[in-house]
Amino acid sequence: MPSVDRDAPVERLDLGDGAWVDVVRGWLAGSEELFAHLRDNVAWETSRLFRYDHFVEEKRLGAAWGRGSPIPHPALADATRALQHRYGVQFDSFGMIQYRDGRDGQAFHRDTDMRWLDDTTVAILTLGARRPWLLRPRSRKFDHSPGRGATHDLAPGAGDLLVMGGSTQAAWEHSVPYLGTQVVAPRISIQWRHARRTGRPFMGASYRAPVTYRRQ
Repeated sequence: MPSVDRDAPVERLDLGDGAWVDVVRGWLAGSEELFAHLRDNVAWETSRLFRYDHFVEEKRLGAAWGRGSPIPHPALADATRALQHRYGVQFDSFGMIQYRDGRDGQAFHRDTDMRWLDDTTVAILTLGARRPWLLRPRSRKFDHSPGRGATHDLAPGAGDLLVMGGSTQAAWEHSVPYLGTQVVAPRISIQWRHARRTGRPFMGASYRAPVTYRRQ
């Protein structure tokens, strides 16, 4: 049975100006069992994003759990309780993402759909393959060099936990880069997110935009 190692050492990466990331290697023991169970039993789906004037399919699979629904595996209930106890926040849901191979990934981004970005807690548990996991300050968002301005690669492996906190969502971007045809085994990530309603909410250009529109 997978279980949380509450004694696993926590390394805090201080990013400055109230932004930080906790890195906990080996946080979940027996993660291979949980990976196989989620891979084989979760109803994975593709999703689409609206880009400019058309929809594009995301290159990854996703699923979600919300309070009141059957939890995908008992180990995730224990993980949720452990995170809530350590960080003093309430998680009413979590998301799951499956990266099937190197062609799946996610470009640099912030979790702006949370809207309140000045004080957030975003925990990410990795299952399966180790892959690059990059961080860059927003000041480098237009960097088109090979590393796209990344200053850190935390490269979580099976059972590792990353927790982005404080102002990280406001001032930093993160990415699971596309690896193309490079041979890489599947990776599943589980994300718990919480935002305190402090500061000014994010209002992007498309926040109130319609999902679809008709060409004239």
